[in-house]
Amino acid sequence: MEEDSRSRLGQWLNAEGIASGAITSVERLSGGTQNILFRIMIGGSGFVLRRPAIHARPEAEQTIRREALVLASLAGTPVPHPRFRGHCADKQVIGAPFLITDAVDGFNAAVGLGEAALVNPRVRRRMGLAMVEGIAAIAAIDPVAVGLADFGKLDTFIERQVPRWKKQLDSYAQFAGWPGPGGLDGAELLGTWLDAHRPRQWQRGLMHGDYHIGNVLFAPDGELTAILDWELSTLGDPLLDLGRLLAAWPDPDGSGPLSLKVEPWDSFPVRDELIAHYAACTGRAMDDFVWFEVLACYKLAIILEGTFARACAGLADTDVGERLHRGAAALNARALATLERHG
Repeated sequence: MEEDSRSRLGQWLNAEGIASGAITSVERLSGGTQNILFRIMIGGSGFVLRRPAIHARPEAEQTIRREALVLASLAGTPVPHPRFRGHCADKQVIGAPFLITDAVDGFNAAVGLGEAALVNPRVRRRMGLAMVEGIAAIAAIDPVAVGLADFGKLDTFIERQVPRWKKQLDSYAQFAGWPGPGGLDGAELLGTWLDAHRPRQWQRGLMHGDYHIGNVLFAPDGELTAILDWELSTLGDPLLDLGRLLAAWPDPDGSGPLSLKVEPWDSFPVRDELIAHYAACTGRAMDDFVWFEVLACYKLAIILEGTFARACAGLADTDVGERLHRGAAALNARALATLERHG
């Protein structure tokens, strides 16, 4: 962060009553392809700043506003999350809109396991179960009670899924050099299956939208300290969060469709254990879960393909784009394998 931006940010934090004094350090954090994160130290307190990427998507400003809204609404709920501190839409401060939360203690398993988790299989098992309990807590939130009644369109949520994501996939044609939707193997077949097998009943609630092991922080004993990265949160069926978790959940040998790796992986719960734990925590019938699991793969694959399309046009890192394109194809392959297992 440039010195002028750092100075203006410090003035803004003081004016908003979030902190007092001068910023003593700014550290860029790893993680995410759609946003840039900084850890800010000021007045002896730590904060995290989240802003859109340099080549941000057109909806980036709205996404930051929505994330600020949901984090503010979660205050006082059992959902572990970073405490929301403020949102700034004025680009004159640091050159982009941003939000501020408290920094949260804990380790990110995608970066490296904590010392106890490295040596204790029970801690690793607890981490997986705690992740399920995190989305069960989200599913228990009443959106109306926390001020999120207008956070998303609930009517026809199920019916809108395939057309919405197919439209997004087709929209990537605007990026020069992208090979087209036919280059993402399995997308057309999965979309057809999802449309033909929509659940007749579903549950309305808040969804995180991008729930995976790299988007949470853990305490040394394996409990969750915070669920991060709420940029894709909306209203819909919370069961889709479990689908998203399992879309990228590694197999027992540690292999998975995406490049994110956690080592050692032994002792983490397997797919069926996570599903059973979710059912026990929520009381939810899981008869239609395969549909949500396949939808999660389909949706995530299309989101990842967007970065590849932007990379084809020189608007994103080429190596990242290629890696995410391979991940998108692997997600679709996992979804097709899930359908084959379940007939």
